[in-house]
This record gives sequence, structure tokens and C-alpha cells, in this order.
Amino acid sequence: MKRSLFLSLLGLPLWLAAGLAMALAIGQPIEFESEAQKRQYDTLVRELRCTVCQSETIHESNAELAADMRRRVYDMTLAGHDADAIVDFMVQRYGDYVRYRPPLQANTALLWASPFLLLLVGGIAWWRMIVGRKRMAQRPEFTEQERATLQRIRSGE
Repeated sequence: MKRSLFLSLLGLPLWLAAGLAMALAIGQPIEFESEAQKRQYDTLVRELRCTVCQSETIHESNAELAADMRRRVYDMTLAGHDADAIVDFMVQRYGDYVRYRPPLQANTALLWASPFLLLLVGGIAWWRMIVGRKRMAQRPEFTEQERATLQRIRSGE
């Protein structure tokens, strides 16, 4: 028991060091010429999606592609490109999927309309369910013959 506790405590610093190393790999300190460049870089790396990870920004991702994309954003920012030019470059290279907020275009119209369509379909389904319940409640009572048949079935005859 004491030995396993000792080994657990010994392993804790190793886990912490590994976590710190991963954190540094994601967000290495970078030098900028101005505060505006730093803000632009920080904004872009949080708005562009890693196309390998698909659910993480390039800021969060550990993938090599995300590191290359961060490096490209950094180089273009230092070269004086504005945010729109950098995003356009990334879209040309990786497609509209690289954006977390895709623009409204013909190929993304369904993506933008889907929440409203789902709300409409859900509303129609809810309405049909309510109308169906009202119809069931308004059905006429059983006739005497139907009651007698039901009673025979229940009694097992």
C-alpha cells in the first residue's frame, strides 16, 4: 500500500511536466512589432479551425498542420497583411471549413438555415401531436355492443 502511494506521488510531477510541455507547444510566446498585430494574431488563431482535428481551433490544436497554420498566420501578420487577407488565403488553401463562422453563400445556405428548419419541423410535429390528442379525446364512447365485447375479452371468454 505504501509503495503504490509512493509511486503515485512520484508520478505526479511527471504528469504535471507533461501537461506543461503540451501547454507550451500550443501557446509558445511570440514577439510582435505592435499590440495591433498581437490582437490580430490572437483573434485569427481562435477563429480558424484545424482541418485535421475538425473541432478545435488552430490555437487549441496540437496537430502539425495547426502549428503550420499558426506559423503562417504569424508570418503574414508580421508581413503586414490584414485579417481579411489572411482568412482569404486560408480559405483558398483549406476551403470554407477552416472558418468557424462560414459566410452566407449558396453552398452554406443550408448550414445557416438548418436551425430554423429544425425549429419549423419540431413545431409542426408538436402541433400534429396536440391535434392528434384532441381528436382522441373527442372520439365517441363505445357502443353497448363494443363494451360487451371488451368485457368478454377482459374476462377471458
